[in-house]
Amino acid sequence: MRFIPHGIALGIATGLLTTSAYAAPYTLTIFHTNDLHGRTDHYPQLITTLAEARERFGDGLLLDAGDIFSGTLYFTEYQGQDAIKFMNLMGYDAFVPGNHEFDLGNPEKGHQALAAFFAAADFPILGANLDFSTPPEFADQLGESISAEPQPGHLYDGIVVEHEGQRIGIFGLSTPSSDTISSPGNVMIGDYREAAEAMVAEFEAQGIDKIVALTHLGYDSDPSMGNDLLLAQHVEGVDVIIGGHSHTRLQTPVMLTENDRGEPIAPTVIGQAGEYGQYLGVMQVTFDDNSNVLEANGELLATEEREPDADAAALLAPFTAKIEEVRDTLIGARVVSTLPNPRHGNGDEQSVRADETALGNLIADGQLNAARRVDPQTVLALQNGGGIRGPIPVGDVTVGELIAVQPFGNRLTLMEVTGAELLETFEIALANVPIESGAFLQVSRGTEVVYDSRQPAGERVVSLKVIEDGTLQDIALERTYTIATNNFTAAGGDSHSALEAAYNDGRSTIVGNTDWEMLRDYMVSLGEVTYPVEGRIVDQARRD
Repeated sequence: MRFIPHGIALGIATGLLTTSAYAAPYTLTIFHTNDLHGRTDHYPQLITTLAEARERFGDGLLLDAGDIFSGTLYFTEYQGQDAIKFMNLMGYDAFVPGNHEFDLGNPEKGHQALAAFFAAADFPILGANLDFSTPPEFADQLGESISAEPQPGHLYDGIVVEHEGQRIGIFGLSTPSSDTISSPGNVMIGDYREAAEAMVAEFEAQGIDKIVALTHLGYDSDPSMGNDLLLAQHVEGVDVIIGGHSHTRLQTPVMLTENDRGEPIAPTVIGQAGEYGQYLGVMQVTFDDNSNVLEANGELLATEEREPDADAAALLAPFTAKIEEVRDTLIGARVVSTLPNPRHGNGDEQSVRADETALGNLIADGQLNAARRVDPQTVLALQNGGGIRGPIPVGDVTVGELIAVQPFGNRLTLMEVTGAELLETFEIALANVPIESGAFLQVSRGTEVVYDSRQPAGERVVSLKVIEDGTLQDIALERTYTIATNNFTAAGGDSHSALEAAYNDGRSTIVGNTDWEMLRDYMVSLGEVTYPVEGRIVDQARRD
């Protein structure tokens, strides 16, 4: 696979490239998933949902938009070999690698787990802006640029498939941000727009006039890295975009009919199905006899509302049994003094959702530690109190205990925010104190927040300081700061609208660290863990 096809033979028989006559309208049905992130235990219900969808909507293509890797103990233990068994059982037609597929990249060993995942696939892998030609582990899996007869587990820029007598071109795009948020190594990532334009040109030159982009760019992610909205606005000829990366729940397909200048363009339909296998996306796109999109319909089918498929549940059982063993694995750190997770509902005077806690400090420091490995200029880390779900007792720490503390598999996100936005963020976090709120923020070392709970909501922050040049300094409202938090909070979870605005403005980057894994790594670096409450967050009303 190359950045831009170079005009080599496409390996498509001429007879297959002629668009056959058909009676208008023609409807293309697509079932789609994205961002499973190691949730192998969600496949049995996903399989039931797919069977129901096929019965209801008829035959259709099944596509996955990436990020099968990373996020749970299943992935830690099996490195994708469990997930691929279920994907093969479902019968996917194509897959595009996401940024997390490169998380296990090793400077010496390359991408052995990813190559094994590809090799085990019963479907082709697509990536028009991905170049796998240098790493030797992919040498036997390289296919031609475009193939009408794609081989399972092989790598292509695009493929041509048949659906109800129509020839459909499908190509893949993966986010260029993988260069900084993951470990692609010698897998090179090219410009997504250039690759898309080249693929559309090649498909159209061969008579393919219904084109699907399978993307891991994000629906509205960082515009400097590209996203599905920009792809639709700037690249003509793409009829459908099936996306991932931003974990966006598009309850119904979105149709764009204007470019970024407000000028009319041929319609492009976009779909994305949330995250973690919680939904199966269904899209039906109707074309006229000139292959223009007439309309699009679809929905997200909630998998939790379905019973697990019996055969898939039986297949899952031995994987889960092994995971339960891993859950009890010691991480190599010992807690010397208990790290409680106080809640008012448990009779505690203090609460992780209203007060600084030792465990909150530890988690935020772990995030800051991970963030500074990516960007040393990160000034602070924020952990929402609602995301801390349990204590850590004295003794040797297990993986299972850490997952009980942070069970959501949220990922570290770096954000660029102004001092004014940061101040507003803390006003939101402190609005309900002393009443509990999941929006309350635990903060990393080197941060000092002084507030007054006697004041009205929105006017409570007395001072907000961060360490710069070795000293605590007041934030400057007009300055821009790099901060770290989890992707849930970054996207506006727990009513964090100031962060959500920055997120929607493309000033955020999800990096390849899961919450409990950051906590684990930081605790291991400490060895023996004794953490205090040290006055990072101070209520002036109590001090007076």
